Amino acid sequence: MKANDILKHVDHTLLKADSTWGQIQQLTEEAIENKTASICIPPTYIKRVNDKYGDKINICTVIGFPLGYSVTAAKVVEAKQAIADGANEVDMVINICDAKNGDFGKIEDEIREIKAACGDKILKVIIETCYLTDEEKIAMCKAVTNAKADYIKTSTGFGTAGATIEDIILFRENIGPKVKMKAAGGMKTYEDMVAFLDEGADRLGTSSGVKLVLGHEAK
Repeated sequence: MKANDILKHVDHTLLKADSTWGQIQQLTEEAIENKTASICIPPTYIKRVNDKYGDKINICTVIGFPLGYSVTAAKVVEAKQAIADGANEVDMVINICDAKNGDFGKIEDEIREIKAACGDKILKVIIETCYLTDEEKIAMCKAVTNAKADYIKTSTGFGTAGATIEDIILFRENIGPKVKMKAAGGMKTYEDMVAFLDEGADRLGTSSGVKLVLGHEAK
C-alpha cells in the first residue's frame, strides 16, 4: 500500500487539552502537505483554522468529548456551532452510561437528533469500545445503523485502550451497508495502520499517522 493511499484515510489528530495554536497550525500544514482525509481538532480552533486554511483542508472536530455524558441538547448545540464555525465532520461520543444501563434506544435517539443537526455533514459515532462488552458493541452497531450516522468509531484515545482489529471485525459483521468504520487510538506502527485498513476501516484517527507512514517510506 502506497503512502498516499494510506494518508487519504487518516484524520490527522490533535485533541490534547493543552494544544496550542502553533501546534494546531503545524498539524494543519502537515495535513495539507500530505493530503490527509482531514484534521481532527478541538472545537475552540475550528473557526481560526477555517479562516486561515479553510479552502485547503477538511476540518473534523469532536463533541461530547471525551466522556460522552453531556445531555443531548448540549451535544446538539455543540454540533451546530462546530458546523457554523467551519467543520465538515463531527465525531460525537455516545452516553456510555446509557450503554452500560442497556438503554440503547435512548442512544439511538440521541444519534438521530445529532445527525439531523449535522445535515449533510459527516457524523461519526464514538462508542468507546474499551468500556463495552461485545454484546454492547453489537447493540451499538445496530443503534448507529438505525440512526443513519455515517461512521462508527472505536475510541476517543482518552479511554483505557484504543482500537483493536477484533473490534473492527465485529463492527464489520454487525453494521449496516451504509455505515463506515473509523479506528482510533492504539496505532503504534505502520503495520497497524495497514492492518486496520485491510480489515475494512475507512478512516484512521491518529496523531502519529503521518510520521509513521513517512518514516516507513523513508526506509
